[in-house]
Order: sequence, then structure tokens, then C-alpha cells
Amino acid sequence: MDGQMNQRTALLLLAGGGSVYVAFEHPSFGTALLVGVGVVTLLHLLLKDH
Repeated sequence: MDGQMNQRTALLLLAGGGSVYVAFEHPSFGTALLVGVGVVTLLHLLLKDH
């Protein structure tokens, strides 16, 4: 690794942060940590081969 963040990493961090914020502001959508981890894991699996 050369210390630079690639697009995939930036997308994962942005999607995870956004989903945690929404879940935190609206608890009816679920636990913030669980939603954030779920979104990041799903995107990681979907973008794994790209």
C-alpha cells in the first residue's frame, strides 16, 4: 500500500458513515453500528472482484 485511499475504500467509508448517521438519527431503522457494518460488508462483497 502506498498510503493513498482508493475509490473503493472511499465508497465503503462514505456509505458506512452515511448509514450509521441515518440509523443513529432514526432508531426505528435499527442499531447504528449493525446497519453500518452491514452496508460496508455488503459493498465489500459486491465490489470484491472489481
